[in-house]
This record gives sequence, structure tokens and C-alpha cells, in this order.
Amino acid sequence: MRLDGAVAGRFEPVREAFAEVRREQSGTGAAVAAWHEGSYVVDLWGGTASADGRSWERDSIVQPYSVSKPFAAMTALLLVDRGELDLDAPARRYWPELRADATVRQILSHQAGLVALDEPADTSVLYDWDRMCALLAAQEPAWEPGTAHGESALFYGHLVGALVRAVSGRGVGRFLADEVCGPLGLDFAFGVPPGRCVELTGLTPEFVAGLDRPALYRRAIANPPGVWDPAVVNGAAWRAAEVPAVNGHGTARGVAGLYAALLSGKLLSPGLLAEATTPLCSGVDLVLGIETAWGLGFGVAPGSFGMGGTGGSYGGAADGYAFAFLTGSMGDHARCDRVENAFRSCLGLPPLAP
Repeated sequence: MRLDGAVAGRFEPVREAFAEVRREQSGTGAAVAAWHEGSYVVDLWGGTASADGRSWERDSIVQPYSVSKPFAAMTALLLVDRGELDLDAPARRYWPELRADATVRQILSHQAGLVALDEPADTSVLYDWDRMCALLAAQEPAWEPGTAHGESALFYGHLVGALVRAVSGRGVGRFLADEVCGPLGLDFAFGVPPGRCVELTGLTPEFVAGLDRPALYRRAIANPPGVWDPAVVNGAAWRAAEVPAVNGHGTARGVAGLYAALLSGKLLSPGLLAEATTPLCSGVDLVLGIETAWGLGFGVAPGSFGMGGTGGSYGGAADGYAFAFLTGSMGDHARCDRVENAFRSCLGLPPLAP
């Protein structure tokens, strides 16, 4: 089995764990990257990038679903740090058409209640930024903003992006490229050409049925339809569009690089980073139906912050390191945990809590 890339000497067990995961995957391949003490100590990739056997290369990019959300959040957080966006201001200050009485902070921390559309929308709305934002602006929130929390699974990037566009005059994709990924050399973007993209595999009816979530989640993710349709998400129109809650594309190195930059103090002021990675709400997530804790764009836990994506991808920071595992083969997060725990063992750290 072909496996490319490199690991620093003491991290060889990570290669072994990643190789085991790769052998067990039946679909397209995966990549893993880790940063520690100022350098990348793991950068591996392997497997195929398409059903016809095209190889996963160093610069292959894959959609990791909700791993995209912190990248969208970063565009707003940079504006907050510059004093151009006020966390505690009503979002209507920047987006007057918005019906929901939510603050910027509540939007960033998944407390705004804008998680599902009542008006039926077809798949074409996913490719129409203005139409999607108009529907969200008119939508009654699922709960009074600030009284509960629930991941805005499909719309988070539009909610954040509408604020960013109003303040900066740039969409999320352009702002991210100009202010974050371009300057830092991170291979991650919203709105990409198809050439380097990995085909997502395993989006079967059985996989989707196995996503055991509340009814609100099913409403949130199914209108507009298409997010679990391989014909949609592997298509050129989807990849070229900006659906910043879920359709970023990048390398594992690019995802880990965001967290490495945050740990290195290159993006946010220390105060705002601390606020963004501290729980602003916690408890049962009304959309996901599980216990979650949200900061400003990040899922947070003691000593760590980051974001997982449906299908098994993850990017985050913990105990002073940055880590990303991206896969094109849909499954659970146990694969990522095995590889990250191998990495943690090399650092003498305890395994992740189950």
C-alpha cells in the first residue's frame, strides 16, 4: 500500500497507526499532519483520490465538511480583533434585513437559532449566496437567541459571511485567501476548481441513516438538499460555490497550519484567542443531540479546541500541538482518534478521552 510523506524520527508510530487506518478504508484515501514546537513533525498521505484510481498526491485537497467552520469563523474574528466588528452588537447593525434578534457573539457561538429553513429550497440555492442569505434573514429562529445552542450545520458560513461581507466588502472565500490562507501559505479555500479535489466516497444511504441525530438536525441538513449526495458534493458546481459551513477544501497540512498559526500568536490577539477557545455555552446541543461546548467558531474541551466533520475528518489544537486528519472515505472519528493517540503517545501524553 502506497504511503507518502514524512515523519520526524520519534513519531514513527504515527506512520504505523496511519498505515493501519489506510489499510482498513475501502474508499478514497486520507492524510494526516501534525505540528509541534515550531515545525511539522508528521505529514503523511496515501490512497486514491478518485474511484478510477487516481493517486492522492501531496497537493490533493479534500472536503472535510464541518472542519471548514473555524476557517469561516476566522474571517469574522480578524475583524473583531481590528475593532471593525463588535461581538456584542446586534447582528442587525451589519445585516439590517436579519429577522433574528441575535448578537454577533451568538451567531459565532451557535446560539442564534438559525439552523433550519421553513421555506422549501432546492439544491440550486446552495450555489446562490444572495438567495440563501435572503432566506436566512427572513427565517424565524428555532429558539430565542442566547437561550440555547445548536450547531448551524449548513448555514454557519452564510451567517458569518454575511457579516464579513457587510463590514469588509469581501466574501468569506476572498477574505480568507487575502487575510489568512494566502499570507500563511495554507492550502485551504472556499470555492475551488475541481482539478486537485479528492472524490468523497461512502456517502451511501446506509451511512446517512446511521447519522443518529434529532429531527431538528435532519431538517437542518436536508433543506436545501444535496449535502449528502455524492453527485452534488463531487460536482464542479458545488466545489466552485461557497457554502462555508461545510465545503472548504484543503490538505491536512493546511488545516493543521491554521491551528499552528493560532498557537504561535500569528492570527489573533491573546485575549481574543482565549475568548474564542473558552466555552460560551455548553450542554445538550439541540441540533446534534449530544453534549457540546462552543467558543467563537470552535468546539472546545479542556485543553483543546477545534472541529470535527461528518465523515471522520478533524482539525484542532491540544496540549500545545496542532493536528489534522482528513479523509475522503466516510466513516466515524475512531480512525482519527487512533492516529492522534499514536501521536500523543510519542509526546508522553495520555490518550484522548473516549
